[in-house]
Amino acid sequence: MQPTAFAELPDPPYYVVTFASQRTDGDKGYGAMADAMLALAEQQPGFLGAESARGADGFGITNSYWRDAASIRAWKQVVDHLAAQQRGRQDWYRQYAVRVGVIERAYGFARPEPAMATEGNHIESD
Repeated sequence: MQPTAFAELPDPPYYVVTFASQRTDGDKGYGAMADAMLALAEQQPGFLGAESARGADGFGITNSYWRDAASIRAWKQVVDHLAAQQRGRQDWYRQYAVRVGVIERAYGFARPEPAMATEGNHIESD
């Protein structure tokens, strides 16, 4: 699961599920399953988006965002998700922690893109 951009989220409140993990060595089908789980999560009622990062040392964090607690509970019971959880404990993770919270306030910063300079456009003064 490698979303490459910030999730586009509504104004709070909404929920976050933070999944922090330390991977075992080797892929063992992890990448394909992560992609499949993101695609499946995107189909679930109440899913708002996800953001994920993993370091070269195998430590990663995935935040998934949800409309409400009921949506999170329903996602936890999806059969394919349950199978992926079992496989994760068996093959992919040395350790993981799941934390669930309510986002009450959200803000951020985005640097403006620099203006494109074009050749030959000079302003001359006398």
